[in-house]
Amino acid sequence: MLVWRGKVPGVSSPLSLGTFVKQVTTSIPTRFRPHRIATKTLTTTKVLNSSYFETLNPLQKQQISLYVDALLQWNQKMNLTAVTKADEVMERHVGDSLAMIPPIQSSYIAHCDSSCNDISLVDVGSGPGLPGLILAIACPSWKITLLESMNKRCIFLEHAVSLTGLSNVQVVRGRAEVFCSSLSLSLSLSLSPPFPVTQKFDCVVL
Repeated sequence: MLVWRGKVPGVSSPLSLGTFVKQVTTSIPTRFRPHRIATKTLTTTKVLNSSYFETLNPLQKQQISLYVDALLQWNQKMNLTAVTKADEVMERHVGDSLAMIPPIQSSYIAHCDSSCNDISLVDVGSGPGLPGLILAIACPSWKITLLESMNKRCIFLEHAVSLTGLSNVQVVRGRAEVFCSSLSLSLSLSLSPPFPVTQKFDCVVL
């Protein structure tokens, strides 16, 4: 369960802005046998009927398709997700990630007195790039940092970024406790305490 706690000028304590679910589960690694995921499997998913997915242009939809394809291929040789079917990836991972965008935009505008077009966001413990990479595809004007401590996952993230042709994403190998930056929003599944949130980020999702 993720809760957005924003550091807002003039507010002395963190402000809870919403609750989100980030499902980055693991699976038992199996022998890697590359295969092509049929594009038609994506058309049967519920996420295609979601209002935000329909606002994406053809390139963005293709980028998501490429990401899902790569995720399922790489998942056969490393622990990225317990989800093994394209339909489930689209519904559980892509759909959940896209659902974060409207509340992030509205809350950022309301509490940070700034346009949501120039958001700098860090996805702490990014895992397979969820939700950060999907947000980068859907919001190309955002600057996204994918922070991940495991080298093999960073290799996958670099591959996914290259495959999708994203220019607004930076992959950083490291832990949040030692990562120092000036970013406007942070997404996190889990942090090892103590974590000096207010010293490193403007906003944090825990």
